[in-house]
Amino acid sequence: MKKNLTLQLSPEEAYDPEVFKNTVLKKSGLSPETPHSFARQIRRSIDARGRKVIVNVEAELFLNENPGSLLDHFPEYQDVHHSEPIIIIGAGPAGLFAALRAIELGVKPIVIERGKDVRARRRDLAAINKEGIVNPDSNYCFGEGGAGTYSDGKLYTRSKKRGDIRRIMEILVAHGATEEILVDAHPHIGTNKLPILVAKLRESILEAGGEILFETRVEDFLIENEEIKGVKTQDGETIKGLGVILATGHSARDIFMLLDAKKVYIEAKPFALGVRIEHSQNLIDKIQYHCEIDRGPYLPAAAYSLVQQTEYQGKQRGVFSFCMCPGGFIVPAATSPGELVVNGMSPSRRDSKFANSGMVVSVELEDLPQYQKYGALSAMHFQAEVEQRAWEIGGKNQTAPAQRMVDFVNRKVSSSLLDTSYQPGLNSVEMREVLPDFISARMAMAFKAFGQKMKGYFTNDAQLIGVESRTSSPVRIPRDRESFEHPQIKRLYPCGEGAGYAGGIVSAAMDGERCAEKLIAAYVKK
Repeated sequence: MKKNLTLQLSPEEAYDPEVFKNTVLKKSGLSPETPHSFARQIRRSIDARGRKVIVNVEAELFLNENPGSLLDHFPEYQDVHHSEPIIIIGAGPAGLFAALRAIELGVKPIVIERGKDVRARRRDLAAINKEGIVNPDSNYCFGEGGAGTYSDGKLYTRSKKRGDIRRIMEILVAHGATEEILVDAHPHIGTNKLPILVAKLRESILEAGGEILFETRVEDFLIENEEIKGVKTQDGETIKGLGVILATGHSARDIFMLLDAKKVYIEAKPFALGVRIEHSQNLIDKIQYHCEIDRGPYLPAAAYSLVQQTEYQGKQRGVFSFCMCPGGFIVPAATSPGELVVNGMSPSRRDSKFANSGMVVSVELEDLPQYQKYGALSAMHFQAEVEQRAWEIGGKNQTAPAQRMVDFVNRKVSSSLLDTSYQPGLNSVEMREVLPDFISARMAMAFKAFGQKMKGYFTNDAQLIGVESRTSSPVRIPRDRESFEHPQIKRLYPCGEGAGYAGGIVSAAMDGERCAEKLIAAYVKK
């Protein structure tokens, strides 16, 4: 017998497995000693709006019955060793899931990745953290798994229009993620577990007969009569296929420049730019959970989401939190020497004493009149100049410019900075020297408003660390709404965050699957 229950539980009842089972049995009118009983959660979300934190749980109780698996989708990968190939540029979530979907459909993927495999990539991350050395082909953005590998691994997405979210989640579980990601309303995997999962995705591709070429950078597109035939790599090797899925991520500026130079149609795209805000996790817990000391042993590290409309020089723009990392770390995410970029990540336990979040301002193309001379690359050049200025003002290494929050609003250089999770270290500066006026003015307005929404958020016990500039691609590579094919170049399928069609691991994975399906439907013989 199976019974479904909708429950409102305390944190202990929801997160302690033994207490949870006993609670379910009791609410079902049964004894905790009931034999052959099994209880599990199928959906869980935290409601911290009241003074007392409640966990909303949908549960299943099984009596004398095998509960079976939570998985509905078990991927089956065909042998594609001798199948016709398609080319996938980039081994981030979009590229990897495009490859897996191609294999399911009987087509051989050749994945070209400029960076290293996930294990070798670690050495380059250590170099940028400890020595400030940026490898332009292997860093926090480039390499196996893309930027998502070394991130919080957030899997929550509102993008339901281009794919099946549950299917993506179940493929991740089949490759090593815990079933918890199928249960939590805001699931995440954690930067310590993502590399293992990414390596298993690679194994599935290779075992089925797909190819992955690491440390292979695309330097030219082979285009004839407005149709892409293949690519040329940095070694002069030519690789051809039935079509090309371009899934390079939001930081592949050389690819954007190559497309522009070859007169392939691309366009400038609005994005967002700002800083990382770092508080103590204990402070965020106290604000969000209304606790006096700490959140206790059961609740996860608290997150937040903030947005505020601001008006500056007659223009309305949003200021919003982005990629909030509870119990996390701030890391250097530059992709070229001479620039400074920061990003956030969290381990699976989210047990760092710091909470960080991007705090960014919407940048519209009309905000950048002096960059219009760059055409489709106008927003990209603006982004790059801010990153270069941050590098110079930070000290011409990976030391990040920083300022306490209230000091920033009051235009005061901080006499001292707080402890930080950012390993290369901080340099106290006036952040208005780093950020454009229209960015810093809007952030100063928003911080005061956020202090009203979250009492205690606006404090000098928090600091701005800059810059957070890789929120999304500053370039869109257009594609047909129905076919997903580039409107000018046949057999070219722009994909994922780098093309402007996704914003996170799950939406990028879904977009990768759809691009593979569209390409194969159009060009692979049945």
